Amino acid sequence: MSLSDWLLEKKNLRAKSSTNNRNIAIPDGLWVKCDKCGLLMYYKALNRNSKVCPQCNHHFPASSQERITQILDIDSWQGINNSLISTDPLGFKDQKLYGKRLKDMKNKTGLQDAVQTGLGNINSIPVAIGIMDFRFMGGSMGSVVGEKLTRLIETATEKKLPAIIICASGGARMQEGLLSLMQMAKISSALQRHNNAGLLYIPVLTSPTTGGVTASFAMLGDIIIAEPKALIAFAGRRVIEQTIKEDLPTNFQTSEYLFEHGFIDLIIPRTNLKQKLADILYLHRNHVNN
Repeated sequence: MSLSDWLLEKKNLRAKSSTNNRNIAIPDGLWVKCDKCGLLMYYKALNRNSKVCPQCNHHFPASSQERITQILDIDSWQGINNSLISTDPLGFKDQKLYGKRLKDMKNKTGLQDAVQTGLGNINSIPVAIGIMDFRFMGGSMGSVVGEKLTRLIETATEKKLPAIIICASGGARMQEGLLSLMQMAKISSALQRHNNAGLLYIPVLTSPTTGGVTASFAMLGDIIIAEPKALIAFAGRRVIEQTIKEDLPTNFQTSEYLFEHGFIDLIIPRTNLKQKLADILYLHRNHVNN
């Protein structure tokens, strides 16, 4: 083989190899890049760390099902009121019919609405727990979310259990109008009866917790916990700045800002949340028993 033929063959082999490499498909979702620090992680490693970046401690969004796995003891979850579904009492339409939007959300998330409620154990301590899911219409609070949380709290009161609500919501669901706003008072009344029975209620504020949720049950806890750097607010930054005609601090409406000003009691990373909840529940149970 001449030198020119050998070089030509090598060139063809390199071209073929390059083409083969381009055709190798890497499945989506295997690797996750941190939005804050840019660290590239294998998705299973991220899930094992409760969806918290091991380098910068950025908390990725977590679904209600993922939080059930993260917080509760294995096989202790018992969902309640799973059959409740939203209707369209106002015949509301924005970019699409509200009924169609609900159907799309159910198909996309596998959920009936924006909260899962149930009973379970945290380090063998029984609790009643509600977990909001931002994937379902931004975790907005409509009639079903309000009814499920109210029934959860009433069950906790009847069974003399501590109640925990993991908050993740854009606020009241505008497609249900006044009916959504009524849920604020309904849930708050149930919490008052729960409190009168001497029982513990802990809201855990995740990012985001805003609007009518912040204005009601998210801020009515005996101990209010938040995840680091969570967005916690009632109205948006721009609305407030336009109203008061002043610029707000850069960290305004974050967990850290609210902690400094006494609005929340603890900031706990998600990786430590289960153990810290167990510690609080244990201390409260012993106090009540004594």
